[in-house]
Amino acid sequence: MDFLKNSFFFLSMLPFFPFLLVYFGHYWWKHNKKTSLKLAMDVTTLFLIISVSALFNLTFDSRFGFYLILLLLLIAIGLIGSAQNRMKGKVDVQKMVKLIWRMSFVIMSLSYLLFAFIGIFKYIFLTMS
Repeated sequence: MDFLKNSFFFLSMLPFFPFLLVYFGHYWWKHNKKTSLKLAMDVTTLFLIISVSALFNLTFDSRFGFYLILLLLLIAIGLIGSAQNRMKGKVDVQKMVKLIWRMSFVIMSLSYLLFAFIGIFKYIFLTMS
């Protein structure tokens, strides 16, 4: 059980590893770049949410990072669901969840890079002074 816990911790702190593992593993198995990319994005999003919330908490000395991400995801679901309902008269839940999850991948990837750079600069300037 410790191996699973440590593996999950490692993959959460370095979320590009699960992306590479899933992408190349699935591509080796199925030889389809498009589905490999989509599956790698879907799997990595979970690890990105966890790591971005941890980086947010460290950067801003807070405990609200995970809840903020969940709040933003719920707001996005409400907005996209409302837009689907207005445009088509019904909500396609599967399409909405895929859209939110893939948008989350992009936003969390950018947030991960941003908070990592902020953390590095914060560490450098705090140790120099």
